[in-house]
Amino acid sequence: MFYTPPPRDPKAPPIRINLLSDTQTRPTPAMREAMAAAEVGDEQIGDDPTVNLLCERVAGLLGKEAAVFMPSGTMCNVAATLVHCRPGEEILAHETAHIIAREGGAHAALGGFQIMPLTGADGQFAPDTLRKALHPRSRYQPPQTLVSVEQTANIGGGTIWKKAALDEVASIAHEAGAATHMDGARLLNATVATGISARDMAAGWDSAWIDFSKGLGAPVGGALAGTAAFIDEVWCWKQRLGGSMRQAGICAAACLHTLDHHVDRLADDHANARALARGLSQIEGVEVQEPETNLVFFRPDGAGVPGSRMIAELNKRGVLLAVMDGRIRACTHLDVTAAMIEETVTLVREIVRGA
Repeated sequence: MFYTPPPRDPKAPPIRINLLSDTQTRPTPAMREAMAAAEVGDEQIGDDPTVNLLCERVAGLLGKEAAVFMPSGTMCNVAATLVHCRPGEEILAHETAHIIAREGGAHAALGGFQIMPLTGADGQFAPDTLRKALHPRSRYQPPQTLVSVEQTANIGGGTIWKKAALDEVASIAHEAGAATHMDGARLLNATVATGISARDMAAGWDSAWIDFSKGLGAPVGGALAGTAAFIDEVWCWKQRLGGSMRQAGICAAACLHTLDHHVDRLADDHANARALARGLSQIEGVEVQEPETNLVFFRPDGAGVPGSRMIAELNKRGVLLAVMDGRIRACTHLDVTAAMIEETVTLVREIVRGA
């Protein structure tokens, strides 16, 4: 769970360094210009040209037949499972997956599905773990109809699934008669870090989506892709869930802007994350997981400062982070500079010394 900081001291400085999440980014001036100039129509009836262009771009990017623009990544996941599965069926995913822990039980509440949590280091399960979890179809056990992965694995530390592992997992699932779904909220972080295209990463996955409101820096939205028939069914659920919009081209224009201008710069976020991890690891007693992308997980407990206290002390100094699943998570993004990283390390060092 996210740790909620205590009420702020009115005399404390305003938040200057926001490492809470890459969802904290603000639209850039150029993005706002693109949004203001967007050609729009009625998205709900397929008449918004900017939304249509975005969907074409995402389908091509992920190597799928079609895509649909969604208000949120959660709706991408929920609509996908509602199409892939029927009540009483089972989804297999890592125990820390977003669909298990951070979507309000939507898949059980709306679809009547159960999710089997698979174990594995760094937010990933091994192909053999999946094999052992599969069972023959029988009237005694729920049909296992979907296997889901999260690229990158958030709670695992922003770790990247290897392409070979993705291919093997997808093959095992398909051999067992199950569909495959990729939660690609930070998929483009993985592609920038590895040089492997999003199309290749998503090959073999029946559905996949990307988020525009995380590292890409748009204010809202995600896009889910798959076969044309699959997307037709997703549209039915989008309508039922209240996700159909009107002049959504204003939002889609921001997303198109991110694809044109904010993908390659994800490498800057990764460099800042490595710099933060390097600086924190030099503080005695601070345990740091080496980042693969833009997420840095660390524990200051060994330095005599519990995570909750470190969060509160940094908050007083204008730095915002969160405790997630027992560790502090710092997330680098568009609005975090190298100078901010250096200052954060300095402040953590001062707090540790004070303890």
